[in-house]
Amino acid sequence: MPDSSLIIVGIGGFAIARSPARLKTSGLGSCVGVTIYDRKERIGGLVHAMLPSAKGDRLENNPAKYADSGIEYIIEEAIKTGASRKRLEAKIVGGASMFPNTFLNIGERNIKCAKKTLAELGIPIVADDTGKNYGRTIILDASNGILYVKSALYGCKKI
Repeated sequence: MPDSSLIIVGIGGFAIARSPARLKTSGLGSCVGVTIYDRKERIGGLVHAMLPSAKGDRLENNPAKYADSGIEYIIEEAIKTGASRKRLEAKIVGGASMFPNTFLNIGERNIKCAKKTLAELGIPIVADDTGKNYGRTIILDASNGILYVKSALYGCKKI
């Protein structure tokens, strides 16, 4: 029987949810998963961003594809749902370097852009699990803000 409280977020996608829903995304390699959470209203948001910045991209029709525009977008959507910007906190996962000797450093650039965007927007980062060289799956529990981070190499942990 499918779990109706689990919302799957695809690559370049986003979702906002209230308790008791959970938000899940898989396949975080060089991509970053950024979650935001309002503890009082128990509203969470998740974006699975593929690239660092939408600036210079003429095809900006999907803000969730990029860390900067995706973060801004989920914050706006969470506020429309009832969250307060003052109470939001963020967590960042992913941004791995999946292939050795890649000169693009997409993972590292995604992490840097996500942190910079959150700082500019005044949203504190309360936890992260970034970098290294392995993929991750995350599940945000909107009932308590716990973010479960799963990987094939290191099992499951809570942040």
